[in-house]
Amino acid sequence: PLAKNHPLKIQEKKYFVSSNVFPIDIMLSQNHTFELMLFQIVKQPCYRGLLICVQLFVTPRTIQSTEFCRPEYWSGLLFPSPGDLPSPGIEPMSLPAEPPGKPKITGVGTPEVTSAHFAGSVLLLVVNQKVYVYDYEANFWTASTGIEHPVSHVSGDNCCYSGNSFCMDISNSVFAYLHGDEISQANIYFSNSRGYRFQKYTLERRAELIGTLGGIFSFHSLSQVGLLLVDQQMAMFSYSDHPLNRSFGLPFDYDRTLDILIAPGQKGILIFWFQKNLLVSRNSGQLVESVQVREGQRILYNSILKANITIHSVAANENELAVLTRENNLYYGSLGIQSSSLIKFADQNIWSQEAVLMFTDVGMLEILTPLPDMIFPAFDFQKCLLNIQALLMDPQLQAGICKVELLQGEFENKMYTIDMNSQLELTALMIPQPGTLPVPLVSKPGPLGISNQAENGGVDQCKIPGDVQPAGTRALREELAWPPDLAPHSHRSDLRPSSLPYKHSNQNISLKQQHHWGRADPNFTSSIKRPTISTITLDITNKEISCVDLKPLTALISVGCDLEKKIVIQNELSACHHGVLDPVALQDNYSYIIEREAYNPNFQGQPAEEDLEVYYPYEKLGCPLLAYYDTPWKPVVELWREGKFQEVVEAEYVLLEMNGLFTYTYSLTAGMAGCSAQPQNWTTITEMAGDTASFSWDRENYMSCHDPDYHEPLRWPDVPYQILGGPTENKVVFDQRNGIYIFFISIVDPSYSYCHLETTFSVYVYGAFPLSIFPPEITIVLLTVATLLSVWLAYMIPQLLHMEQDLEVSGFWARLYQRCRRSCACLWGRC
Repeated sequence: PLAKNHPLKIQEKKYFVSSNVFPIDIMLSQNHTFELMLFQIVKQPCYRGLLICVQLFVTPRTIQSTEFCRPEYWSGLLFPSPGDLPSPGIEPMSLPAEPPGKPKITGVGTPEVTSAHFAGSVLLLVVNQKVYVYDYEANFWTASTGIEHPVSHVSGDNCCYSGNSFCMDISNSVFAYLHGDEISQANIYFSNSRGYRFQKYTLERRAELIGTLGGIFSFHSLSQVGLLLVDQQMAMFSYSDHPLNRSFGLPFDYDRTLDILIAPGQKGILIFWFQKNLLVSRNSGQLVESVQVREGQRILYNSILKANITIHSVAANENELAVLTRENNLYYGSLGIQSSSLIKFADQNIWSQEAVLMFTDVGMLEILTPLPDMIFPAFDFQKCLLNIQALLMDPQLQAGICKVELLQGEFENKMYTIDMNSQLELTALMIPQPGTLPVPLVSKPGPLGISNQAENGGVDQCKIPGDVQPAGTRALREELAWPPDLAPHSHRSDLRPSSLPYKHSNQNISLKQQHHWGRADPNFTSSIKRPTISTITLDITNKEISCVDLKPLTALISVGCDLEKKIVIQNELSACHHGVLDPVALQDNYSYIIEREAYNPNFQGQPAEEDLEVYYPYEKLGCPLLAYYDTPWKPVVELWREGKFQEVVEAEYVLLEMNGLFTYTYSLTAGMAGCSAQPQNWTTITEMAGDTASFSWDRENYMSCHDPDYHEPLRWPDVPYQILGGPTENKVVFDQRNGIYIFFISIVDPSYSYCHLETTFSVYVYGAFPLSIFPPEITIVLLTVATLLSVWLAYMIPQLLHMEQDLEVSGFWARLYQRCRRSCACLWGRC
């Protein structure tokens, strides 16, 4: 037999209907028999023990009962009574009543549930074309807000790597829409709050799209939103962003409404099915293929449609697919990298109208069948547990022997972050079966380039076959192209396989962003400015279906901001170190005055009305850097990660004094910086961002004036060029003013990092003499007059002194002559 049957009695939990809730569950009666009822299961992929069971009544095509199932309580032959459990195994749920003024949805059979989805820790249900949110951790119901039109479906995905903000964004993203709406009139809503609040989603190229809406999905492995267009019994996907938005996915048959399952794990695997057909896409809808039916290595049917079977239930996990048919057959297959196919197990009496499939673990499949209890409002469930690995040992299935004994890697089921200019190294170990040489292969949709090498102790193998690349669009094939200088290589030694009975192979995988390989064509790759994610999978080529326990190794790569990065301003020359400022005084509520002529609180460069007193935040800024006012200056910016120095930042960045000081300028003008377009400045950025975002210049809105795609004409080449770093030698030039400047710095180069690298620091400018009281023109005139007067006096004073001395000498000799004459006359007797 395929499995052992375990009848499990599951009691219903009773709820009293109050004024603020209405019951959505329906009690069994003679008017609602199990012959008309189907069960559908929606699982929470991140919590194995949490799922929702919905009962579908075929005639009205509505879901009349919704219940939580917790499989961890389904052990043993008899399910314990509710009093013995912390909570019942199955709990019927009740929804909140309509807002005041609207008719309440009450009555047996009235509520119509058309869609259910787990978004993180909440459950979303579409009831009567409205979305309701149930927080199963807080046991709280509420209605979603923001949806103004009827909707029938919700869609989203779940990322199970906890603690990562990018992963949380995936789980929080939900779409709501009305299936079958004309694209030109479709009302689509988007929520980034797990469905609590929705807003209208804008469809670009709406006028170019023809057909009805078959669904809208977030394809995170491609960082795209996919819109399923249905027209004239054909369907194809339209994508939201460059480069896939320039074309469509390949069309496929859509003659019936298809249920769409998104396989967990962000691999881009989609499963489309209805009763007569089963399709699979491994590249987010770009190419949709039929699932083959095999017997051993022989293909029996190229599609389920040709197999002439009727599908009743489909279940899938990250790597496996199971199908239960109305012909009492169970089919099983793997969702491999290269192709998907099914094999049929031996005929068993396992089908019933109410049976449903569910994977509980890798290789473990359950068939659940409800059994009616006409006396009590309770359910008995028959649980059939199947061990797929054991079933494949049947030689009649010709499943073959798995060629690999072990495939493991430290990156399995982990999430990594690659920022710009970064590289990630991953390693895996493969141990093949004796006498075999299986070939590993790597698949990675998205913006990553890979170098993959296999080291096998003398046997090096690596193969990246063409069909690994998602076919159907030139864009993705180009994006998966390998850099020639780092392309995977394939070498084999002359040793025979039988001489390598226990060889192991180390798979070394190097990941780097496509743009930084130097070979990326911007026409076929997504914009480097946009953070993306990529899923890398290491598997075995042509892997046998018997390799159930040999799971592919998968890791989720976030090509985005590395939150461990930060920038630090080098402060080897501080004002405290040179004794200009006292660190003790700075810590004692130090404050300083900014003159009203030197600052503007609105950063407009105009004098303020009054002086500003600023308290210096020493705990945050430390001691200021020291800069001489008469020497052009720029800070030394360092990049640090996890407390370790990485490099000196040479990328472009901008500064702004946080208190509005404008007593500084820049050494280069736009013309001197070689700009071909008018450069941005703080004034234009502030006007564009509004008054609420004074410090909003960052990598998201920066446009380099050297970029040939930036076509703003260069009208004013003499304006200061306010960008530092990068290809120019621009520096800050301070006015003749001593004092403290507190700067905000932001790295604006969009090709340096996905992070918003920002910080604040302080500078003390010294060496400036006080400004003159008089205007410089008056000072120059006075100095000139004083100089001329000094020269004239220097000339005249000696002249005057010389004339006075001559008069004194002449008088001296005249008096001496007179005295001598009188003396001689006396001597001669003439006195």
